[in-house]
Amino acid sequence: MDLQAVSDKLEIQEQLARYARGVDTNDYELWKSVFTPDALIDYTSTSATLPVLRRDEMAAHLEAGLGQMPMKIHYITNVEITLDGDKAKVIAQFFNPMQVPGMAEQSSCGGYYFHDFVRTPDGWKSANLTEKLVWFVNPPSARPTS
Repeated sequence: MDLQAVSDKLEIQEQLARYARGVDTNDYELWKSVFTPDALIDYTSTSATLPVLRRDEMAAHLEAGLGQMPMKIHYITNVEITLDGDKAKVIAQFFNPMQVPGMAEQSSCGGYYFHDFVRTPDGWKSANLTEKLVWFVNPPSARPTS
């Protein structure tokens, strides 16, 4: 692997870290900085009623929903990056423990992120993200607190 490939992969991994920190700290400007302005984000595996949305629309949706959670943290691990010139395919696993409002027990979920990154004048940005939820313990609809 040449130095450019190492540099590209490190930059993409930094973007994944910014993604997690943006969501976990409710900094949706930081979260949006990971994506191209026209990026498509698909979280339909977490909710059948949630459409695929563009970056800014999804940021507003996340702020209204995840922004209400008193505790959440995203661990992004086992990152695989396949470079192809100015494009990159990224597969990464996630683990997300959280406290859902109205629920006494902690919830957690895990799965995969599939990103299509592109090199832009501002560095590597995700042009497309699809989340594949694999499991969810104590999902929001499971047991509301009395």
